[in-house]
Amino acid sequence: MQDWLRNFHGTTPPFLPLDIALKVAITLALGLLVGFEREWSNKDIGARTFAMVALLGLLGSLLGPAAILLGGTIVVILVTFANLRGLQVARKLETTTSAALALIFLLGMLVGQGHIFTPVACSIIVAMLLALKTQFRAFAGGLTPQEVRSAILLALLGFVIWPLLPSRYADPWHLTQPREAWIIVVVIACLGFVNYVLLRLYGSRGVYLTAILGGLVNSTASAAELASTLSSTGLGSVTVPVVLLTSVAMFLRNIVILAIFAPAAVRTAILPLLAMTFVAGWWIYRDYRKADQVEHGPSLALSSPISLWKVLRLALLFLLVQVLATLGQRHLGSAGFEVISALGGLVSSASSTAASATLAMHGTVTSAQAGVAAVLTSMTSALMNLPIVQQQKGTRPAMRELTISSALQIGAGILVLVVQSKLLPRW
Repeated sequence: MQDWLRNFHGTTPPFLPLDIALKVAITLALGLLVGFEREWSNKDIGARTFAMVALLGLLGSLLGPAAILLGGTIVVILVTFANLRGLQVARKLETTTSAALALIFLLGMLVGQGHIFTPVACSIIVAMLLALKTQFRAFAGGLTPQEVRSAILLALLGFVIWPLLPSRYADPWHLTQPREAWIIVVVIACLGFVNYVLLRLYGSRGVYLTAILGGLVNSTASAAELASTLSSTGLGSVTVPVVLLTSVAMFLRNIVILAIFAPAAVRTAILPLLAMTFVAGWWIYRDYRKADQVEHGPSLALSSPISLWKVLRLALLFLLVQVLATLGQRHLGSAGFEVISALGGLVSSASSTAASATLAMHGTVTSAQAGVAAVLTSMTSALMNLPIVQQQKGTRPAMRELTISSALQIGAGILVLVVQSKLLPRW
């Protein structure tokens, strides 16, 4: 029997059965996954063809360059005939199906080379992209030219301009590093853009959800827009919980910024911000039924946070707060740093929080100081809502409740900060 097997295989070493069985099973699964989606979309090329093309890629990888060339030629022929039929029947090219077929051939080759994660992950992504055609079309159709330009500008800022900036201190006083400062600005802009997209998609599903998503983009601008909209439509009774929700969203955003750039500072900031959130949450819970009379969330006229002017403004604010906070720390100690950070919250709590986190990342200030600064800048940013709401007509009854709530929030945050520093000095 052994001699017969040796004569059967000749000089070619046999493939290991278990290894081949596993590769064939994975390859079939990948082809069928994408193929069934094409079947569901009523395409001529379906599950069986995709499965066989995936196996063709697997065999080509196992047999060598000549087999790969043959398999690639077969795929090109299939794609050509599919597109000719598409032009004949529906007068359109089957470009998406053709691209998916070529990708499945390559993924089958990867499986043949012993890879598992890459082809599996890619096949799932391909199937997801194919299945979400309707959603992508609806989303792309609702984009404005400004939003498209914003996405392109964001890519330009992150992948073209950032690598060109120097990675060292640009001044003799060691105050700023252009490349590091730029990437932090880009990250903050990305967070704002993602939140803006969510606001565009889901902001009309309720006034509270609109307040949360708007607060993640820009809490001050959202509070002003919401207060104006609600007062003009006779819904001033929900002004207090809605404005408080923008502040709660801002607290969450600042925690995320800290977690990205200075994770150790979160330990100091989390408890005071949670205390402030709890106070605001009690007011929101008390008045949440009032929002039932609002069927849809008010439309916020917030422009995209990504434009050349807005990014430059964010960068200038970030650099200004960072430089002033550094100088305050050097010449006035911890108190100077905290005061500068708190004042930064009057303009942009995101920039102020990011500047504090950056200084903590470099060891200029301690993580605890950066955490305290994030809490203080969040407090001052929340207090900015008071004069904004007061300027709106018909909001006088809400001002008393909003003032009391804001005072209690600040008091709770300060109390927790003090108790934390006394009882948990190492926290």
